[in-house]
Amino acid sequence: MARTTTRRPVVKIDLSSTSGTTRRRPDELAAEEPLEIRVRKKPLAVTMRTPGHDIDLAVGFLLSEGIITAAGDVVTAQLCAGTDTPNTYNVVDVVLGDSVPPPVTDPSRNFYTTSSCGVCGKASIDAVRTRSIFDVSADQLSVPARVLAALPDRLRAAQRTFDRTGGLHAAGLFTAAGELVVLREDVGRHNAVDKVIGWAVREGKLPLAGHLLLVSGRASFELTQKAWMAGIPLLAAVSAPSTLAASLAEEAGMTLVGFLRGETMNVYTSAERVTL
Repeated sequence: MARTTTRRPVVKIDLSSTSGTTRRRPDELAAEEPLEIRVRKKPLAVTMRTPGHDIDLAVGFLLSEGIITAAGDVVTAQLCAGTDTPNTYNVVDVVLGDSVPPPVTDPSRNFYTTSSCGVCGKASIDAVRTRSIFDVSADQLSVPARVLAALPDRLRAAQRTFDRTGGLHAAGLFTAAGELVVLREDVGRHNAVDKVIGWAVREGKLPLAGHLLLVSGRASFELTQKAWMAGIPLLAAVSAPSTLAASLAEEAGMTLVGFLRGETMNVYTSAERVTL
């Protein structure tokens, strides 16, 4: 099984002294490897990810892309050998139920994802957008602002691999009371979210009503869409949202929080869910 980190020698330069110093030392890096997602042995997507929780990642990807809607749509999902030597187990093969329509693989939806930008290669906005079966606008979630303000520190404290590498994003699912339910790390923020969603699918917890999702970094259109597909009524980010993220959140009736830092935050949509 591939490791989440790897060590390599680096030259450490320190300019704190007058003349500066250099020394050789080992450094730990977050692993990044391709994962191919297959449906009934046919390639569907390739994503650059940090190895670990790969089944959750594949199932979460299928859910957030609208290919499945519940755990019962997946008959089996397993890591396959692939063609690498030595074997890195960088392939997940998913078998869907007979009643689940096969995924569309036309050129407008060629699923190639990178660790930086998420899904690339979709030819139009219509191809990018998927609509959720869950009505998050009716969710009665209410979260005190002080609970929200405490969550980034809780997310950071739970990031074990980040402590070793300093190079991973995180997504955390929380209750309205601020309890961390599950956290996933990855070099791609969208992968971390898919891993959280895939965990929820496999645990039979969809929709994630009454919960909120916190992501490190910014809130993009893609992350907002993934949260909506999982029935999450509140998405929070420590950095800024994009214009499309705010527009989609408004359309869905989702609460979107950005710049969640210290004791301040911006609530861009459905602010009634954040209370004083």
